[in-house]
Amino acid sequence: MNINVKDLQLGMLGTNCYLLSNQNNCLVVDPGGDYDILRRELENESLTPVAIVLTHAHFDHIGAVEDLRLKYDIPVYMHESEKEWLVDASLNGSELFGVGKIQSSKLPEYTIGEGQSKVGEFEFEVFHTPGHSPGSISLWFENDNILIAGDTLFNGSIGRTDLPFGNHQQLIESINEKIMSLPDDTIVYSGHGPETTVKQEKQLNPFL
Repeated sequence: MNINVKDLQLGMLGTNCYLLSNQNNCLVVDPGGDYDILRRELENESLTPVAIVLTHAHFDHIGAVEDLRLKYDIPVYMHESEKEWLVDASLNGSELFGVGKIQSSKLPEYTIGEGQSKVGEFEFEVFHTPGHSPGSISLWFENDNILIAGDTLFNGSIGRTDLPFGNHQQLIESINEKIMSLPDDTIVYSGHGPETTVKQEKQLNPFL
């Protein structure tokens, strides 16, 4: 399968929402907000969402989940350890940052963890990469040479660990053990900012 990656910066923090498509079907990864913009993009590109996948459940990554799952009647996939965050503003950080209650009305339909996963026609490997948050996951599409890393690894930086439940040492271990072992030419799509490669981060990332 050839995956096409479309990046939209959504929500108050410009979170990267990725539309991963094969022909007309797509996965929506981290719909952080601005539902109307996201819906128009899906319509303009004639894309049909089959599921929402969350790399983690901080408020800036889930802002459009509710509208999206209601409009398209699609399930949410995320890590077991943060499923309550999806419905609880005190856990996902929206209450902490005073941005209103950003949450969904129900728990995710499915949880995914370490290992091979298949969502619709999309097959990928899930790496549990905690540190930025306990349920952070990264999605590796081996055949397409791409990794969706959420807020674990950025171009020249790493995810913050000063938020509740963050753990710096755990984050570094996640990156070194799970991501830096991937092929050098793996393209890394992060939760914020531009993409990078494993090789570039090995050579230039000051935190590693």
